[in-house]
Order: sequence, then C-alpha cells, then structure tokens
Amino acid sequence: MVRILPQTKAAAVNPLKSSQPLGAALAFLGIDGAIPLFHGSQGCTSFALVLFVRHFKEAIPLQTTAMDEVATILGGADHLEEAILNLKTRTMPKLIGVCTTALMETRGEDFAADIANIRQKRGEELAGTEVVLANTPDFEGAIEEGWAKAVTAMLERITRPGQQARRPKKIVILPGWNLTVADIEHLREMVESFGLEPVIVPDVSGSLDGKVPDRWIPTTYGGTSIEDIRELGTAGHCIAIGEHMRQPAQMLHRLTGVPYVLLQSLTGLRGADRFVSLLSEISGAAVPVRVRRRRAQLQDALLDGHFDFGGKKIAIAAEPDQLYQLATFFVGMGSEIAAAITTTDKSKILEKVPAESVQIGDLSDLEALGAGADLLVTHSHGRQAAQRLGIPLMRVGFPIFDRLGSQHKLTILYQGTRDLIFEVANILQANRHAPTPEALDPFRHREMPDELCSSPLARH
Repeated sequence: MVRILPQTKAAAVNPLKSSQPLGAALAFLGIDGAIPLFHGSQGCTSFALVLFVRHFKEAIPLQTTAMDEVATILGGADHLEEAILNLKTRTMPKLIGVCTTALMETRGEDFAADIANIRQKRGEELAGTEVVLANTPDFEGAIEEGWAKAVTAMLERITRPGQQARRPKKIVILPGWNLTVADIEHLREMVESFGLEPVIVPDVSGSLDGKVPDRWIPTTYGGTSIEDIRELGTAGHCIAIGEHMRQPAQMLHRLTGVPYVLLQSLTGLRGADRFVSLLSEISGAAVPVRVRRRRAQLQDALLDGHFDFGGKKIAIAAEPDQLYQLATFFVGMGSEIAAAITTTDKSKILEKVPAESVQIGDLSDLEALGAGADLLVTHSHGRQAAQRLGIPLMRVGFPIFDRLGSQHKLTILYQGTRDLIFEVANILQANRHAPTPEALDPFRHREMPDELCSSPLARH
C-alpha cells in the first residue's frame, strides 16, 4: 500500500500548488455570463489574474472586493455588497461567483449570512443575477478542492430540487479541473456520437477556448448556461470524472435523485473502455465505427511506444487526481514512478496511486526526489528544477505559461492517450544519449594483472 508522507517543512520552496480561490474562479469561468469575485485584498486577485492570463493567453473577467486594512478590521459585508451591486450595474452578469480568501476567512465572518442579507435587501436590483458563494480559504486545500467547492455551491444554489420528469438521453457530465478545453470538447463529441445529450458543468471549452468576440464582453462568453444548471434534475444520468468531483455528484443526487457514476480517470485504455462501455449501456447503441477505429489506433500506439517507456523512471508533481491519472498511465506503459509529489493529503485517490510513496510537498521535493529520473512531469514552474537536474520536462496541469496551446492538448480517451504516448516518446527520444564504448563494453581498457601479462598465452 502506498505511503502518504506529510509535509514537514515550515515553508514551501518553489510552490507546487495553486490556491482554492483560484480553483473556484476557474470553475465559475466555465459558466456563461459569469464573473468570479474574490472577497479579499487586491493582491490576492492580482496574483490569480496574472496566472490565468499567462496560462490561457485570454482576457479574464476576475474582480475583487478590494479589502483594505480598515475594512478588514471592521468587517467586509459593506465592501461585498458594494462590489456585487457595482458588478450588477456595470456588467449585468448572469452569475457572480464569490470566492473567499484567507484574509477574510481568518477573520471568521459569516459570509453566507452576509450574502443572504444582500439578496434580501437588494432583491430587485439583483434580479436576473445569481450570487453563489464558495468558501475557499487559501491556507488549506488547493485548486482541486476550490473547483469542487464552486461546482457544489452552484448546484446547491441554482439547480431546481426535487424529483422531476427524466429525459433518459440527457447526461450530466461533471469534469475535473484537470481536463483541458480539448478534453471537454472531445468528451462532448464522444457523448453525442452515442445519440446522447450532454450537459457539462462547468464547461470551460465554451468560454476559454481562445475565440475572439466581435465586441468587448465584460463577462465570460460561452460555457454552461444558468438555465442548463437549473434543469439538471431532468437528466437521466450523471457522470463525474475525478475523485474530487464526488461531492458535486452527491449534491446533485441529493437534490434531484439523478444517479451518478464516478470515473477516476479517462486516460489509458482501461479508463477509456469503461467510459465508452458506460455510454453504450446508457444509450443502448453500439459503439460507433469511428470510435472503434480510434481504439485500434491506440492499441497500435501502445505497441509502438512501449519500447520508449519500458523501465523509464518518471517523477511527477501534480494535484491528487492528475497525479493518479498520469501515474497510472506511465505504469501501464511499463515505466516506474520514481517520485510522486502532490499538494494535499485530503483526497482518497492518493491511496490508489501506483507508487511506493506520495510526498505532500512542493517543487523542491520534486527536485530532491526526482534526481536520476528519466522525465519530470509537472507545470511550468518546474522548468528550473529540470534545467538544474539535466532532465527533460513534460508540462502538465496549471499553469503552463512558457508554451502555447496547452489548453488545446488532448489527454483523455483513445485519441488523447494516443497523443500522450507520442508526446512522451518523442521527448524521451529527443533526450536519449548515445551509449559510449565503455558503457557497451565494461571490460574495455581494463588493466590486466601482471602475472597474466607475463604468461606464455599473453605473449602469443
């Protein structure tokens, strides 16, 4: 059984994780007409905004309540109300997603009560705009928990509760934070190929896919609509992807009775097969020919790529669900997980990571434990460690700011797994060192004992 090693350092060195508020904001950005609002200081929001812009290369509608020293001491309810009303007046959003930060959480305010009072006093002014609260202090958890909390809060606030007439062909998809724009687009196409109707919550493929609008829009444009979230109870099934999406799936089931299935990873032949089989079972339709063809292509890629993966030592630093996704992929290809580092010990998925141990830590732990590995796998902040160790880096997760197109990289199902195999194999081939004569022949230039040199056989 894998050992979970706790963080023992007093401070993070070259941090691995991003904060809970950032994860919640990312989830709110997957909703059409939304604006995430950080309840805290301007610095908290500015830092998250910089990371978002560098990663997505897009304008990000992220706002702040701009708490100063006096407001922090006296209480932030007035600042929160003013910010919500200003956003409503100036931008007319369909959703304002409030993400609390450590500054306000440590003060111990009742944010739910504050927002309830704002709704009661300003109901007419806020008509047509949903205000959703996600409690996301920076001092605990990471991007994974923030995303899940925001999705759970949206379902609890917006989805119409109670048993409703079901549409068997309607499928709710709750994707994990680690699925890219390309992954979610591919998910939708796969579900639709079985004659089903997917509703993806949240859907960053509609709002962060890089399109340029014909006019300036101060909110997100594209993504899941508020009406779709409200009517999730009419779905026949729900599929949650990643252990951290268990809580939102349970919330939807508790509100509406919609049954759910949790799939922990869609990367790899086994994970893709399970998802495709589930869609075939729900729809009652045979697997389409083009999907079977993609599976055959993956089988061929598995054969072609295993020569490059076999016996390689891989060091991975990622959020728990992404760590599990990548570790199972590499082990399935014949590699060994030399080091596994993650951000938090709160996820049960860590117990299933195929490694001897998982270290809760940062990128300095990756550098220490990953020495001697053949490949480092983490986000762009790991590039300095890779340079110092002289080990190639495969960029995954968030943020990736020194490469273009990270959001359009496919990583799931048959096609995405095939592309991952090719990407990793090409990195390893490009960094392969030609063997030296000494490595091939360990007896080359070996000094012979004097007694052998003076023997008649040595003279002849």
